[in-house]
Amino acid sequence: MTLLITVFAAVAVTVKWYNRKNDDMRLGSLALMYWGASLMWFVDAIAEYIELEAEFFAPEAADMLNDSFLGLSVVALGLVIWVVRLLIADPKGVVKKAIGRGTATAEAETGKE
Repeated sequence: MTLLITVFAAVAVTVKWYNRKNDDMRLGSLALMYWGASLMWFVDAIAEYIELEAEFFAPEAADMLNDSFLGLSVVALGLVIWVVRLLIADPKGVVKKAIGRGTATAEAETGKE
């Protein structure tokens, strides 16, 4: 399930990245994170298949649920890293403007006192 979830996320972000008009949102880095996670889970699946052989294709329900939570956690962590990276890079200058307004307001209030 982890492989399936990360591959779906990687494909969705890659399609969005491919159809972009500009790269302001830095979707390429998010797509690379998801493709990297997909590759990691693929290697893990191969190693697990070598170890378990036929049992690999008959997982328990609890194992599938745990794998689903892990896959969703990896996708969420990738989104958090991407958002933090986007806020730091601030390609549209939104954070800089918001901080500038907050500083100007604080200076104006300090000057009034």
